[in-house]
Amino acid sequence: LNADNHSHRHFVCRGTNSMDSIYFEKQEGQLCAQHCINNLLQGPYFTAVELADVARQLDDEERMRMAEGGLASAEYQRFLEQPSVNMDDTGYFSVQVISKCLKMWNLDLTQLSSPHMKDAVENPLTQRAFICNHDSHWLTIRKLGKQWINLDSLLNEPQLLSDTYLSLFLTQLQMQEYAIFVILGALPECEADQLLMLVPLQPDQSGASGYHTTAPTSSHVQGHSHVQGAGCYLDDEFDTDLAKAISVSLKDNSQQPSDSGVLSSASDSGVMSVEELRQRRILHFKNDRDNPD
Repeated sequence: LNADNHSHRHFVCRGTNSMDSIYFEKQEGQLCAQHCINNLLQGPYFTAVELADVARQLDDEERMRMAEGGLASAEYQRFLEQPSVNMDDTGYFSVQVISKCLKMWNLDLTQLSSPHMKDAVENPLTQRAFICNHDSHWLTIRKLGKQWINLDSLLNEPQLLSDTYLSLFLTQLQMQEYAIFVILGALPECEADQLLMLVPLQPDQSGASGYHTTAPTSSHVQGHSHVQGAGCYLDDEFDTDLAKAISVSLKDNSQQPSDSGVLSSASDSGVMSVEELRQRRILHFKNDRDNPD
């Protein structure tokens, strides 16, 4: 595993809207665990080499525990013959590696299926982020501003998920045998979170694909192929009534007011530039400072 230059992995949307601020790593080889962590944290915080170092530390800790039973024991000798369960030469990393990396940021992973995650199951909108795993594929779903974004590295770009669709999307992932983990703790601050709080994304601002409304299929996961498509599309399991419900939710989302009290479209004259977004953010912070409560 070789460390590579982080700069080429920062997604830049070919447009002038607040999508530009989202950090997004697209799939490279099978390094989806690395992409999952960095997309969650919204920055190039970990390289494959650093993840491999963490995996080796975990292997060493496990080896020391096994050695307590005796270096000559058959159990210890069998353990030494087995390959690492925390990484392999394809770029795969285990949930233990991801968990240890996130603990460096005071973040914890808890499975959505855990009994004390009942509130998260009933209302996932109250959470900040999820990471999901199936076979060797990891993906991130995170709230930026007040909107949920699918940051799956198999996609060509980040994808919006409407509030109404989020729980349906998570349910679909579970039906496809994904393990879903809730991220607990304060995520590091990022520019995208601030900008999208001021100027929420519209479906036509999320690139060619608009709202992404289907989970990756098993063929996507096994082959790590890129997801293609345009517009709002659904899996075959979803019937016409559900499609209509999702369509209504998208229309409702596109008319939601922003914190400034205006509709969340970019502007009447066209799409805002990044500089206009920055100026709007500065004005917002100035108003907060001059008029505290």
